[in-house]
Amino acid sequence: MTNGYGSSDKEKKPNEAAAIIRRTNIVCFDVDSTVIREEGIDELAAFCGKRNEVSRLTREAMQGSMTFQEALRKRLEIINPSQGEIWEFIKTHPSTLSSGLKDFIGYLREHNVEVFLVSGGFDCLIEPVAEQLGIPVENIYANKLFFTYKGDYAGFDTNQPTSRSGGKAEAIAKIKARANETDIITMIGDGATDLEACPPADYFIGYGGNVVREEVRNRSTYYVTNFSQLIAKSH
Repeated sequence: MTNGYGSSDKEKKPNEAAAIIRRTNIVCFDVDSTVIREEGIDELAAFCGKRNEVSRLTREAMQGSMTFQEALRKRLEIINPSQGEIWEFIKTHPSTLSSGLKDFIGYLREHNVEVFLVSGGFDCLIEPVAEQLGIPVENIYANKLFFTYKGDYAGFDTNQPTSRSGGKAEAIAKIKARANETDIITMIGDGATDLEACPPADYFIGYGGNVVREEVRNRSTYYVTNFSQLIAKSH
């Protein structure tokens, strides 16, 4: 067990992870089960009455047993969300920020660290979260849904890097290309697709505050369960 500020047997080198954050210029966050407590696509599926079918596919995708794009296509075909349902979902199911996240974002801002959201989720669901955290929309890399003129679901933008396996690494490569050569980029996330983004990220910190994915924890050099652990304490 952990109290947020203490340690648990799930964590790995949290003090070293905090030291890495102090040297970092750009932090890229996963969103679902990292920045927010929920898995957005699962919550949308539940809202549309398709939770069980979609949750199973989400777990398989997180464990790396199918390509991300394949899992995304299958899940969206099951949910088949209309534009009206998306709007109603956003209005009635606001996302819950993870414990300690808001303070950690404030800490990064105080140290002039640029923050990006790099997600396999949907920009329409992530933009309200970004707004709440003061993150500009141009710092979001996420998937885009297509709708017909009547508002029916019509697929998703396969040109977005985060719509496919390895896409988070591709997104971070784009961020890196615009950054200074000396800038250090750290990726923080809970899933296999986040772990795969390092490299090109310089460091990866696994996050298990909402769900611990053992494969990710085992393969991570650094692993925390509360964002407060990444705030270096003054001596």
